[in-house]
Amino acid sequence: MSTDATIMLRRNFKHTVRNPVTVFNAVLFPIVLLLMFVYVIGGAFDVGVKYVDYLTPGMIILTICYGLSGTAVAVNSDMTKGIINRFKVMDISRSAVLSAHVVETMLRSLVAIAAIIGVAFAMGFRPHASFPEWLGAIGLIAGVSFAASWLTVALGLAAKSPESAGMAAVPLILLPFLSSAIVPAATMAAGVRQFAEYQSFTPIIETLRGLLTGEPSASKAISAIAWCAGIALVGYLWSLATFKKRA
Repeated sequence: MSTDATIMLRRNFKHTVRNPVTVFNAVLFPIVLLLMFVYVIGGAFDVGVKYVDYLTPGMIILTICYGLSGTAVAVNSDMTKGIINRFKVMDISRSAVLSAHVVETMLRSLVAIAAIIGVAFAMGFRPHASFPEWLGAIGLIAGVSFAASWLTVALGLAAKSPESAGMAAVPLILLPFLSSAIVPAATMAAGVRQFAEYQSFTPIIETLRGLLTGEPSASKAISAIAWCAGIALVGYLWSLATFKKRA
């Protein structure tokens, strides 16, 4: 990582630590949801396996999404509050500004995911993944985080204000709820079921679930990787185009 990107990354981490709402959304709130789903309403779901084993892969993806609104707001604040003009005077690499937001978002997500997995283990989560399958799961998690981070950066750049940037990330936060993260898509009502089956997060969650249970599916894995690559490419190109236009 270049010196400029390292400096920008350090700056973003300081802003995150000073914003308790971002920390709560990214780390603590997914744990609250995990506890609620397993201990409050999990008994109502018949998923064929222990519910915490079914839920945890979906909660990992949901955890990634719950930290995105802070990134969108931070990116938009940089664009709307004049700090980019100061960076231009200081001759700081423009790409470093964006890449630092992506890296910071990914690292924050990894910390939150480690916390959610730790709590899930304490609640009885017992994966059956082999070492290569764990590596595949980690790679998939990193890919989802990378793709979602770039798309969120693009949304933050395109928004007109920090408030609208935060709202722009809401669909990404809600989308995992309309997937197979909480219950199997086959149990949903018509219309919602079809949407859940064909949206991007379902093959990603099913691939992660298969890896952690020791029953990976090659077809679902290909679909998950394709979605991650496509989202990352769209987010990256959209981010560069918008940044060049606004900066």
